[in-house]
Amino acid sequence: MPRLTELLGDLVRLPSVSAPGYDRAAVVDAAVTIVGMLESAGFQNAQLLEVDGGNPAVFAEIPAPEGAPTLLLYAHYDVQPPGPADDWATGPFQPTERDGRLYGRGASDDKAGIVMHLGAVAAHDARPPVGVQLFFEGEEEAGSQSLPAILDKYSHLLKPDVIVIGDGGNWSVGVPAFLTSLRGIVGFTIELRTLEAPVHSGQYGGVYPDALIAMARLLATLHDDEGNVAVPGLVSEEVSGLEVPEDLARQLTRAVEGIEQIGTGSIPSRLWTRPAISVLALDAPPVAEAINQLVPVARAKVSLRTAPGQDTAAAARALKEHLVANAPWGTRVEFIHEEFGDASKIDTDNFAVEAWTTAFTEGFGIEPVAMGAGGSIPFIATFADLYPETPILVIGAGDPTSAYHAPNESQHLGDLEKAILSEAIAFELLAST
Repeated sequence: MPRLTELLGDLVRLPSVSAPGYDRAAVVDAAVTIVGMLESAGFQNAQLLEVDGGNPAVFAEIPAPEGAPTLLLYAHYDVQPPGPADDWATGPFQPTERDGRLYGRGASDDKAGIVMHLGAVAAHDARPPVGVQLFFEGEEEAGSQSLPAILDKYSHLLKPDVIVIGDGGNWSVGVPAFLTSLRGIVGFTIELRTLEAPVHSGQYGGVYPDALIAMARLLATLHDDEGNVAVPGLVSEEVSGLEVPEDLARQLTRAVEGIEQIGTGSIPSRLWTRPAISVLALDAPPVAEAINQLVPVARAKVSLRTAPGQDTAAAARALKEHLVANAPWGTRVEFIHEEFGDASKIDTDNFAVEAWTTAFTEGFGIEPVAMGAGGSIPFIATFADLYPETPILVIGAGDPTSAYHAPNESQHLGDLEKAILSEAIAFELLAST
């Protein structure tokens, strides 16, 4: 573990931010560095998988012993932007260990996934009892736009009997989990214009609306008075089983004192199997620069998380129709950017999950739970379409306090060790399948 912790720190130091506006060369440099790491670790055929206009994926393999299955082990090496530096206790790309956790951007999402896979192979002295193919993506945090083209171009390399997506997470520290569903995503950046140019708010206010008032009224129609999503025609389901106590939900979401919940139904249902709509951004004059004028144009980024079982195109149509129909006072909605990702339901009734269940129980000392996820990993549907008969597992080493995408992201090192041990045990169990 000291060597693997050092490896995780080395990966965190790579500023592999894939978001638009960041230096793509840093992502490519990270991929090249990882290829070198894999060659040094005894993997064969380590290489970049590249298509025009996209960030490269990293591939390497160790062929299967005679009669043993081959596992495709996925993780991603790209990361989210760090956000304001002042929000970090230490630098986002300066790995820092304290209180049993390693802090840094990507420490958990998803460079811990890379270390989980490499550690399981290292536990077998680079001679695992199963075949291993590594696939480390470089665009997951930017929507995996190049992934279908990469998988198509390099399909001759990939021969999985089991696909292990190392981008999930645990139920809590010390409690492993399989993800059984993930929500999809539909996102629109919209624009409302009410005036051709700004005019004096005192002389002309009260006759025609400013764009911010119009936008506020439109966005308010996305939820009913109880906070439920008010867009008609969306799939919604209530789930039973696991519970998320309200005090835990308040702690994890960092809700401020006195704020009330929105929506109805159980908390797991609202997190995993019901649609959720958020307004992620508004373009408007900063308060410090505001002057007495009617603002002529406003933009907003609206994000819809769709429930498992929801057709993505149908959800996009429903949201578009709602926005157009509810635009107030004759305003017109212009759609200036769109993004889509499919929801997933993941079958857990197969030999691979059975093996990993035993492995988790041995590695963590407790049986795993099956849980949904509110976030989205749209490419799982891509893998499912390409390999319809191949079991897919979604697991990980992070936990709800890992602060994915947020300042001070961290990975619990004890859970990482248990995840590595569990994967190494699963290799043994699957070798005889």
